Order: sequence, then C-alpha cells, then structure tokens
Amino acid sequence: MKAVIQRVSEASVTIEGNKVAEIGKGLLILIGVEDASNQDDIVWLSSKIANLRVFGDDNGVMNLSVKDVDGDVVVVSQFTLHASTKKGNRPSYIKASKPDYAIPVYEKFVAQMENDLGKKVQTGEFGADMKVALLNDGPVTIIIDTKNKE
Repeated sequence: MKAVIQRVSEASVTIEGNKVAEIGKGLLILIGVEDASNQDDIVWLSSKIANLRVFGDDNGVMNLSVKDVDGDVVVVSQFTLHASTKKGNRPSYIKASKPDYAIPVYEKFVAQMENDLGKKVQTGEFGADMKVALLNDGPVTIIIDTKNKE
C-alpha cells in the first residue's frame, strides 16, 4: 500500500457536482492498493498515520498528531500511486490492484482509521471521477509505502 498524506486546513471531494466529503483542519489521505497489500499493512499504515506528528504544538514544532488536535480525515482511493514510469511516457498501472481486491482492502483501511482515530472518517467513492480540493497547510506532504515499514 502507498499513501500520500497531506496536512490540510480544509479539503473536499466532489463527484458529479455533489460534494461527498468535506473537512477542516486535518489530513487528506490518498491511498493506493496493490495485490501485496494485506491486513498487517492496513493496521500498520493506519496506526502510523493516526499517530504521525505533523501538527504544530504551542511552540510551532510538529509534535502533535491528527488525534492530538482532534482533526478530521478524508481518505481517497488513488490507483495512480502505483504508476510505473520506467518505460515510455504513458504510465503503467499494472501494480495497482483490480477493484475486486482493492475495494475490500480500501474499506478495511477506512474502518481501521476510524477505529484508530475513534471517529468517523470521510471518503471519496472508489473508482469514481472525483474532484479533490485542498488547502495544504505548510505545505506538509508525507509519502508512506508499507514496503518500507521496517
């Protein structure tokens, strides 16, 4: 699994003109699933993100997690995170899981995030053409690949 985590002042997801998710201060998480993704990856990645200290404390030092600041989270599926650009100019998405595998993994990740945060997580819609708007705060953008967890 790969995740791009962005600290945001606000973020939203719109599908066919309808806003389906909207948060203020918190994290926008773009998540990519590959066939090697498993339950251990879900648990590890969710815990890592929930406890990631990317919010400023009283001294302006990134010392607080999204849980510490009672921030919100929106999770958006993004198969393009597994793009291979080695050959040619057209990315290959062969490493990205097909929906029959990716959807359950994505849904389990969302459920795990809700469990780790103790609150509801907003989402986009898997496979939909989404318009994602965000105001990156910092900017702070972190990339995590579960293949590099050790």
